Amino acid sequence: MTDLIQTIRENLLDLVGSGVRLVPGLVLALATLWVTLQAVKGVRRIVSAAAERMLPSPSLRSLTVQAGVVGTWVLGAVIASVILFPDLELGDIIGLLGLGSVAIGFAFQDIFKNFLAGVLLLLNEPFRLQDQIIVEGYEGTVEEISIRSTQIRTYRGERVVIPNSILFTSPVEVLTDLAYRRTDLAIGVDYNTPLPKAVQVFREALAGIEGVLTTPESEIDVVSFGDSSIDLVARYWTKPQDKEVRRTFTRVMIALKQACDQADITIPYPIRTVYHFDQERFSDHFPVTVEGEVRA
Repeated sequence: MTDLIQTIRENLLDLVGSGVRLVPGLVLALATLWVTLQAVKGVRRIVSAAAERMLPSPSLRSLTVQAGVVGTWVLGAVIASVILFPDLELGDIIGLLGLGSVAIGFAFQDIFKNFLAGVLLLLNEPFRLQDQIIVEGYEGTVEEISIRSTQIRTYRGERVVIPNSILFTSPVEVLTDLAYRRTDLAIGVDYNTPLPKAVQVFREALAGIEGVLTTPESEIDVVSFGDSSIDLVARYWTKPQDKEVRRTFTRVMIALKQACDQADITIPYPIRTVYHFDQERFSDHFPVTVEGEVRA
């Protein structure tokens, strides 16, 4: 019994001694991480200033800054590990990083998938900051493109954070890719309306509306014979931003209505014709005998 107590006491003393010996290394490792944190702030400023001068693309500047920050953290973590465990050699560190990367890859595969997708998005630039896009039913202005996700601000002021893997694998509609954007507005006229006159009236009305671009040129197309009207479509171009599209759409509707009133062109209401018939004579729902007589 005495030998057992002695053995336990010696083991406890060894553990305490090992812990005491680790304290200086632990303090230095924590200090190294603190220095790394301060260095990250400096690296961010330096890399950001250099990228601002050398790289014209905001996306590439963002990627460069984030790569510098990640690299600084990795270097600081490796130095802290060496200080905390001085017996580690370069081969041990490489092997540990290799095994760790496999384990972390399985555990955080979604994070790494978003990371790689973010890098590719920043390099390829399918859209840029302040572009207005539609993806997965969300529409808004791109505010930030980071390594993990992209943030868009909807027109109602809501912020939506979309993982980069979704953006990379889903169709993305970039509304502001060009300097102009087309809107189609349907309008119907009465069947008694001379179509050349209607086309000319609508074309002249579009020419004087604020926000409607002259290049590309607006078009008026006759598209179909409707139930109660002949249907036309006014196709005009505006600046691509959503605010410009909405405001110009309102002006166009007002101008076309005023043009119809001035030119005595009628925009008809929906018309339905109802026929009343003799059910005994037109007996579709009654069974008919072989002789052709109706059987009630």
